[in-house]
Amino acid sequence: MKTHKIIYFVATGLFTALMLFSVGMYFFKNADIVLGFKSFGYPTYLIYPLAIAKLLGLITIWQTKYKTIKEWAYAGFFFNVVLAFFAHIMINDGEQMGAIIGLVLLPLSYSFGKKIRRI
Repeated sequence: MKTHKIIYFVATGLFTALMLFSVGMYFFKNADIVLGFKSFGYPTYLIYPLAIAKLLGLITIWQTKYKTIKEWAYAGFFFNVVLAFFAHIMINDGEQMGAIIGLVLLPLSYSFGKKIRRI
């Protein structure tokens, strides 16, 4: 259905923009991200690998050939946004809105992607 495709592409596009913003922050505002990771109690050596993983995950969710890898990418993003949400809640910094947006967009992208592949 045309509506399903529209919802899928809008949700996936917005989720991609959110993750690209995150990756951009990891690379270009690294000092701020280091402070954030330290406040979470996370090791800062994870910043660049996480940024690369997000980029690879985005490439994976947009490709159409390898469905199993796509499932893993969606799972990885799910864990990432859930953990980001709770990390922001735990330190009470009020920055959990990006994770909430991700938690709305990701299931929309996943479920409507499944629907349009069945059609």
